[in-house]
Amino acid sequence: MSRGPVVFVGRGVWAATVFLVAASVCGAPASAESLDSAMASAYTNNPDLNSARAQLRAIDEGVPRAKSSYRPQISLSGDIGASTSRSKLFPEWSTGSTPRGVTLAVEQPLFLGFRTKNSVKMAETSVKAAREQLKLVEQQVLFDAVSAFMDVVRAQVVVNLTAQNVEFLREQVRAAKDRLEVGEGTRTDVAQTDARLSQGMSDYASAVSDLNRSIAVYVQVIGHKPERLGAVNGIEKLIPASVDAGLATAQASHPGIIAGLYNIDVASWNVRISEGATLPTVTLSGSVTHRDNGVDGIGSSWNDTAAITGRLNVPIYQGGEVAADVRQLKETLGQRRIELDSTRAEVRQRLISTWGALDAAKAVVRSAALQVSAQQLVLSGVIEERRVGQRTTLDVLNAQQDLLAAQVEQVTAQRDRVVAAYALVAALGKLNAQSLGLPVTVYDPDQHYDAVKDKWMGLRTPDGR
Repeated sequence: MSRGPVVFVGRGVWAATVFLVAASVCGAPASAESLDSAMASAYTNNPDLNSARAQLRAIDEGVPRAKSSYRPQISLSGDIGASTSRSKLFPEWSTGSTPRGVTLAVEQPLFLGFRTKNSVKMAETSVKAAREQLKLVEQQVLFDAVSAFMDVVRAQVVVNLTAQNVEFLREQVRAAKDRLEVGEGTRTDVAQTDARLSQGMSDYASAVSDLNRSIAVYVQVIGHKPERLGAVNGIEKLIPASVDAGLATAQASHPGIIAGLYNIDVASWNVRISEGATLPTVTLSGSVTHRDNGVDGIGSSWNDTAAITGRLNVPIYQGGEVAADVRQLKETLGQRRIELDSTRAEVRQRLISTWGALDAAKAVVRSAALQVSAQQLVLSGVIEERRVGQRTTLDVLNAQQDLLAAQVEQVTAQRDRVVAAYALVAALGKLNAQSLGLPVTVYDPDQHYDAVKDKWMGLRTPDGR
């Protein structure tokens, strides 16, 4: 019987039982891909994470855009025309000209009601908030990678277990037919074993389908097909000793909360920018113009003009629009504060929930291990008792089915334990490449920001596009 894609699984700290079961079925080559390697691949290749990085780089450009109001605006304009004139007294005489001119203009803002300064502060704070949002996306992608990795491990082990179950049931069918031929069995025994074999083959097909689905998700998240999956390293060092310690850590450093604080600052700067529209503005402009009447000969003329102008604009009444903008932005500021309270509560709830889920998963793992051991003893005992006539074939089939169910439950419990541990680390806000020590070059947002924050000109991005 074909067993589908072969996924080798090695021994790990958090999922020792799963990996022992898998290693007994498949073996564990040294070149197997570990969970850390899979997460590193997702960190580098996942399109959602790369898209979030590109979005952050776009937000970086808001800083030089805000700083542009400190700088002069320079423009060059020119014009050219054509004209013809004829005299009534001398219609045969006509004159033509091509008047033309060119102007170089410079405008320098001197005071814009503090809007430039506040816009720069708002843009810089927006970058900080976006960096925290990027951390949230990184956490989600890495958690999805863990789930995808462990789903493939679980699905492959279940495929192997159901394949072994089919082989066991086939042996029971042969044994039942042999006993019927020598008069020690009944047709009922054969029918029962045939029925269980059909159910076992159906279970195997379902397990293969689940494995293929898990592999598809793995490719989507991590970026390549799984071939040989290896060890899962423990992350106990990232888990605090108590729930209270975890809550303190999450409230102080969770990216969602930090982003919420920055979003409040962004909303506050927006209020100040809008209030700046009620203040006077001062600009200085200068121009140099050359004009030529375009007439050749004695009638030609030209002139050069230079001018410098200072402008003061004092807004008195804007029809209530600016006042409405300020009030609207103040309400938005209040909304951001409420959203931060909601985020703090959500982080607290998620941490407590994942802490409890991890404790429950550990208990289920211990229970499942004992259940598998007990069911193995039961199956061995029932087989021996059937040989001496104290048990029926149906008893053996039921014991085998109970063992298979216990083994699948054990594999699922181990998968849930690993995923729950990483979910807890994510709830703490620590699920990132640097904290996990992944074998990758950690993305540094400062590189792009430093390259563009003071740029005066240039259409190419820092990477040459």
